[in-house]
Amino acid sequence: MALKSGNEYIESLKNLDPKIYLGDKKVRLLENPTTMTVVKANAKVYDMALDPKYEEVMSAYSPLVEEKVGRSNYIYSSRDDLLKRAQMAVLTSQVLGTCNYRCPGADALTALASTTYEMDNKLGTEYNKRFNNFLKHVQKNDLACSGALTDVKGDRSKRPTQQDPDMYVRVVDKNEKGIIVRGCKINQSGAIASHETIVFPTTSFREGEEDYALSFAVENGSMGMTYISQYTPFTAERALASDIRELGNPEYGVRETSMVVFEDVFIPWERVFMCGEVKFTRKAVERFTRSHRMNCGGACKSGFADLMIGAAQSIAEYLGIENASHVRDKITEMIRIRETSYACAIAAAVSGEEEPKGSGVYIPNEMYGNVAKVNSIYGFWDLMEMVGDIAGGLSVTAPSERGFKNPEISSYLEKYLKAAAPADKRLRITKFIQNWIAGLHGAGTWHGAGPLQTQKMAIYRDFDLENAKKMAKELAGISEKEESRAW
Repeated sequence: MALKSGNEYIESLKNLDPKIYLGDKKVRLLENPTTMTVVKANAKVYDMALDPKYEEVMSAYSPLVEEKVGRSNYIYSSRDDLLKRAQMAVLTSQVLGTCNYRCPGADALTALASTTYEMDNKLGTEYNKRFNNFLKHVQKNDLACSGALTDVKGDRSKRPTQQDPDMYVRVVDKNEKGIIVRGCKINQSGAIASHETIVFPTTSFREGEEDYALSFAVENGSMGMTYISQYTPFTAERALASDIRELGNPEYGVRETSMVVFEDVFIPWERVFMCGEVKFTRKAVERFTRSHRMNCGGACKSGFADLMIGAAQSIAEYLGIENASHVRDKITEMIRIRETSYACAIAAAVSGEEEPKGSGVYIPNEMYGNVAKVNSIYGFWDLMEMVGDIAGGLSVTAPSERGFKNPEISSYLEKYLKAAAPADKRLRITKFIQNWIAGLHGAGTWHGAGPLQTQKMAIYRDFDLENAKKMAKELAGISEKEESRAW
């Protein structure tokens, strides 16, 4: 079986028993309304790979297992693959209105395929062989993988060895069978409902920090693992909802993340893909982030932009203001932001390169991927501002749809909230807009795939400033002789 249906995926989760805490309560993955939003979102992605409407984008033929697999478990082996990956990011955002929770895992798999190949060639290790065996297992069983990059970090002014050593996931012991790890990863999207978590180094480590130069795969619910889920006003709202249709995104909710705590978790050697090779941590992280910034940073947010644009146009029509010049101007600007972000993501894909040479693995262009992310995070706040302006104050002051069920106030709601459309339609799309402009998406977009400053540093570093200076000085008539003259 290389492709599961959504129902088969849900059935497979019954074999797992992850230790999940939501608020102060331990919850069961398939029984809690909040954790089930992650399960439903993943199930939809599984079904999309089997849907003729989506299968070209959502699946691909894998030579490793000689059959079609979900693109979430596929290694990018051409520029066309990178383009399809970006298209998948847009498509799943459009369909779900929240995370494709297999997205970080997809980018982690390709980064590992590239980095383990290079490590084996230069160091004589067997990491790539182990990785390919693991990948075959993932593809044959169509497993959902999450990618775990972000450590809690503790005191950011100190290196890992200068503070509580568990602030970064690390090796605490080794034996002939495997390694034992301890620490915590944070901001982990959808890890609770994945079959596997792929752990990556969070940054470039130095000599003396070998215990932190670590990558491995671990099964969901392994002994010693604890998931502490985020808790937000949306969590409480969903728990109290008598009808999920009154929620902004009824089926799939908001992006659900968790802390993943590793308390002396045993990892067999066959699942270890880096252990102490500090010189390769930077390459591993960069290859992951280059893919993730193209996808999560640029393409994914273009799909979200489509939903915000559609909501803005809908509420404008419901209010009878769709022909107002300032409304059309705002929606046009929203479209410009959307298309610019996606154009950068496409550029990152079609300018991608095989890395390293001979590996057969393609990584997106770093400059365009970083620009896609920066453009998206600034643009997303502008999108929130404009859709909120069009929707008006009701987007944050609206009463509940439950009021329609109470005969004492239902007539007031129907009378005073109707506009060019009935009150119930206006309230429903207003609640959807509230999900975007008064929810978690703004900060989530800003920090997803890495904080802004890391992208700015990479953009400055990678641009050829010396060549730009040379061209400008030549046209300005400043000769090399004049330039070399002491100031």
